Parts: sequence; C-alpha cells; structure tokens
Amino acid sequence: MPSTTRVDYACKQGFLPVPAQRARQRRMVDMIGWFKRTRLLHCLPDAVVLTAMPSGVGRELYLTFDDGPDPQHTPALLDLLRQHQVRATFFLIGSKAEREPQLVRRMLAEGHRLGNHSYTHPDFNRLSLAGKMAEIDRTDRVLETFDGSRHHGVRPPSGAFSLALTLRLARERRRLMYWSYDSLDYQRRPPAELVTAMRARPPRPGDVMLMHDDGDCCIRMLETLLPQWRSEGFEFRALPAGAAVESPADGAHA
Repeated sequence: MPSTTRVDYACKQGFLPVPAQRARQRRMVDMIGWFKRTRLLHCLPDAVVLTAMPSGVGRELYLTFDDGPDPQHTPALLDLLRQHQVRATFFLIGSKAEREPQLVRRMLAEGHRLGNHSYTHPDFNRLSLAGKMAEIDRTDRVLETFDGSRHHGVRPPSGAFSLALTLRLARERRRLMYWSYDSLDYQRRPPAELVTAMRARPPRPGDVMLMHDDGDCCIRMLETLLPQWRSEGFEFRALPAGAAVESPADGAHA
C-alpha cells in the first residue's frame, strides 16, 4: 500500500526478467492509481472523508491502529500508550473484536476510541457495494455492543477507495476515515530504519497517523518516537467520536 505522504522512489538501472518487469509495471500502475485517489480524498469535504485534523494552535497528533485487536501484540501496545498517556483510535476487524472482547473493553476503559475496519478484512476492490456494506454494518453491530455507538468511522481494508461506497456512506450521514501520514510499519523493514525515515520526514500537527497493532513493529517504533514527540511538545488525541456527518454549525471539522 503506497504511502499518502512524502515518499521517495529510487529506480535501479539494468535489465530485469520479463515477470519482474511486469510486476514492477503493475506496482507502478497501482501506485499511480493510489495517488490519484489520494488527491480526490483531499478534495472531498472533511465531514464525508477525514484525512487529517486541523492543526489549530496546539501540536496534536492522532495515532490510529488498524487490524486488531491482536492477543499477542495489542496488550503491549496498550501498556506503552498508557505509560505515555496517549489516547488513540483503533480501527478494529469485527471478527477479531468478537474473539478478543477483553481487549476492546480495555481500549475503551483507557480512553481510546473504536473505528470500523470491516468484519473479515477482505479485498474491498473485489466486493460489490452490497458486500462492502455488509462487512461494515456487521462490524458496527459488534462495536455497538462495546461502546453503545450505532455507527463508527469507517476505514476500508488496505485503504481501498470506492466512490460508490463514499457516496453511500455520505447519503447515510456516515464518515470515511483515512490518514495523512503513513508510518509504513507494514513493510517488514527494521523498526530502526523506519524511525530514521520518520525523523527525516516528521509528522506535522494535525496529522492522522497510520499504524498497525497486529505486529510488534509499531511498538518498537513508538518506544523511541513517543518520548521524542513528547519532548517536542506534541499531545496525542483520539479521533472524534462517532461517524455521523455534522453540519458546519456544529463547529466540527472532522
């Protein structure tokens, strides 16, 4: 999944076998398509699609974690967030939430918020609109049993974008929630290397940061980054509660 932020790409000269050339061409096509979709996301109203929060006068970051809850890694992440007094948003897979209810309850007890990351994490690009909505609605019903909210912000698996889904959710006064800064913690690179990359292109106030709690990479990264960000004056907030689209009169940006 290509980053939505500043990314440098290096090309090595030389000949590649035909299969490798085709694979690289497919990756380039996917990357170009992703950047086009990203530009469209930033053109849509924040009440319909959230990608970042207003920077305002403070220095606030919004950590978000996808693909949990994970019984092996999420507890250690929650311990780390509690140690540094961080509030975050967890975009949960519904079937995992059903299997790990104690972790979901702990998230809420420690001040975090829940988001909808589908029920089984399928490839949304291969699903019909009805199939996408079935995944989303089923997960909302699961999450409602924990926090009492009928609807939650929706982050499609792998950030898949569908105009039809966007319009459907907007018509139902529900919101998609993407991100403005990609930590790249899913790339199977050493955490220290990713930390160096993030320091070279640091997040900005208001950034919504994409991370994942189904592995320990983000934990290793945050063990280094959270103290640094705290020393730089950053505060950490969860994304706005609920998914209902609010009018400008409500004073809501996201």
